[in-house]
Amino acid sequence: MNKTLLLLAACGFCGAALAQSSVTLYGIADAGIGKARVDGDTRTHLLSGSTMNNLVSRLGVRGSEDLGGGLKAGFTFETGLSLHDGATMTSGNGGGFWGRQADLWIGGGWGTLRLGRGYSPADSALWTWDLTGLSNYNIVENMFLDAGTDYRNSSQISYRTPNFHGWSAQIAHVLRADHTDRSGTPDNRAKWDLNVIYAQGPIGVALDVNRLSGQRANYALGGKYDFGAWAIAASFVNARTLEYGDGSFGQRRGFTLGAQVRSGAFSATLDLGRDLKNSAGRKYTNALLEGRYTLSKRTMAYAAVLRIDGGTSYGLGVQQRF
Repeated sequence: MNKTLLLLAACGFCGAALAQSSVTLYGIADAGIGKARVDGDTRTHLLSGSTMNNLVSRLGVRGSEDLGGGLKAGFTFETGLSLHDGATMTSGNGGGFWGRQADLWIGGGWGTLRLGRGYSPADSALWTWDLTGLSNYNIVENMFLDAGTDYRNSSQISYRTPNFHGWSAQIAHVLRADHTDRSGTPDNRAKWDLNVIYAQGPIGVALDVNRLSGQRANYALGGKYDFGAWAIAASFVNARTLEYGDGSFGQRRGFTLGAQVRSGAFSATLDLGRDLKNSAGRKYTNALLEGRYTLSKRTMAYAAVLRIDGGTSYGLGVQQRF
């Protein structure tokens, strides 16, 4: 009887706590068949976490609590998963179990402050105009990363303004003592990243400027217009300090043009990218052709062919969200 009473008391306590806060488990499962030559693959095989998957499979936990007076606090923990063998994907995701995202936030009518590993303002800017929703095989990131910088930053301090009639802005900073290059090596450099976004109705426009101390600033400007059954997008990116995975730097400047058509559950996207300058010594014209078919609210099938820097990759896959 005493154990039963204790159990009921514990359940009552948990119920009271949950009434004031919420915790959500979410994720994406994405697998396919194809060849990702951009990743060094030369044979057709099962794809998971590759450039030719629509997205990386992941598992995440997020929660929030209402503090009263319009103030809220919350967290997000997210890890990447390989559907080859169920292993945690740490490469390119911070190196740790929760390497995709691990941050704490507090927000209200004045905006949102985030502390920890999270998406860069550059990533949010590109999301505004990219027609594939920043899929793994999208043209702009495969050419220029996120305006020369990384998709996420560790030890990031960021602030996002409230939305003012479609306008918003975000600024992020990584302190000199906290910054590491893309290979994970501390390099004693500070980083800042700023975006300004207008997204309302059929229009989405974003500008991003980011800079690593001792290097020249990168910037990107892009926009999208959605006509309903079809959409168009364009961007210009000047990655004057392009951070490679081995910690070295290059330069790449160019533009992208894209169009998307939709008919019922089906959509098709064509994106083109052209170099105006490339420190690798050769200018490329790159292309992506993607088709999607929505099977349900949470599940879709997709096929994509990517021509990037002289190599052609392809993938055919299925994705489910929960």
